[in-house]
Amino acid sequence: MVTDFGRVLTAMVTPFNKDQTIDFEQVKKLARHLVQSGSDGLVLAGTTGESPTLSKDEKVELFRVVVEEVGGDAIVIAGTGGNNTAASVELTRAAEKVGVDGVLQVSPYYNKPTQEGLYQHFKAIAASTNLPVMLYNIPGRTAVNILPQTVIRLAEIENITSIKEASGSLDQVSELRRSLPDHFAIYSGDDSMTLPIMSLGGKGVVSVAAHIVGPKIQEMVNAFTSGNVTMATKIHSSLYPVFKILFITTNPVPVKAAMNMLGWKVGAPRLPLVDVNEAEREALRRVLADFQLL
Repeated sequence: MVTDFGRVLTAMVTPFNKDQTIDFEQVKKLARHLVQSGSDGLVLAGTTGESPTLSKDEKVELFRVVVEEVGGDAIVIAGTGGNNTAASVELTRAAEKVGVDGVLQVSPYYNKPTQEGLYQHFKAIAASTNLPVMLYNIPGRTAVNILPQTVIRLAEIENITSIKEASGSLDQVSELRRSLPDHFAIYSGDDSMTLPIMSLGGKGVVSVAAHIVGPKIQEMVNAFTSGNVTMATKIHSSLYPVFKILFITTNPVPVKAAMNMLGWKVGAPRLPLVDVNEAEREALRRVLADFQLL
């Protein structure tokens, strides 16, 4: 079992053709590019990968293609979570068969389980696989917060090894870090929170912005871990406009638009998401131009 996912993981967009089918050739090119541009690993079929609109078969094929392309060179984590425990177990087993290194498990959305329900959901998924499990807490999208005491209980399960924390609460991160074992990794789920969370003992980030500024994010993380907090803070401040513009509207709409501007044919998002409007496109273009990316 992989015990270290690295520090900079990119939540990869899923490239689509004009007919909205997955462009697997572009998937391979993008995966290779990200690994060569500062990513220690890739997270597939997460929120940024438009998991709600991907079928099970599409997800499994996506996992297989990326493992085949970059497996061994980078960590590959499959987003196999959802709000149906049995379906999440089934997808997790399928992902394990194609050779991914770990799975990401979002808290169930819409059905709003209790903390005990969350515990039993994640416990059942972990019991179904030998892979390491990363929990994903993003209450702004799921309407449920995985509370620290629940994460602490889950951390007692051997293959639940990390959490992607996107609650926006540094108090919650502080509570997690002081209460969890040292080997349990906390990743920021928001690019702009990476440095603050690392200052509280976080491991790194599951990043959206690494699609376009991956080397700089890796540089920031390395500066912090080597003790050069001043340099890390300077890099964070310089990247802050990129972090914010990529959330000018619902993720992954802005990052897909940005990638298309930069020459990556990742296509438009699937409905019910729609492409950026003209005002958003112009704001994105200005920031990309300011960073001399265009």
